[in-house]
Amino acid sequence: MEITGSKITINKSAEEVFNFLSQVSNFEKLMPENIDKFQVLNENGFLFALKGMPEIALEKKSEQAPNQLILGAKSDKLPFTLTGNIEQEGTNQCAVQLHFSGDFNPMMAMMIKGPITKFIDTLSEGLGKI
Repeated sequence: MEITGSKITINKSAEEVFNFLSQVSNFEKLMPENIDKFQVLNENGFLFALKGMPEIALEKKSEQAPNQLILGAKSDKLPFTLTGNIEQEGTNQCAVQLHFSGDFNPMMAMMIKGPITKFIDTLSEGLGKI
């Protein structure tokens, strides 16, 4: 299952946005209002839960400063990645696009596509406000 969020323009350099996303504690600022739990596990990972959803632990899988950061599920039960692609567009402006990629059975994919799409949109909106 692939979900690509909207490309948003941010009035910060690609390096500033990459540095913000590289600090996993900053993801708490991007979370939706219905967040039930957020916990930094270490410098490379965090755990969160939205109301009515199971806890999800994410960790950095790879990074290519200042253009890409890939987070992935810490557990193999729900194998997925969340990629942030960052492109410099001007002196102090960049474009960011989030991409979710997961390997789910068709029934699971049907159940989670809506909530994941909404989650990606919420993260993107939050990035636009940093």
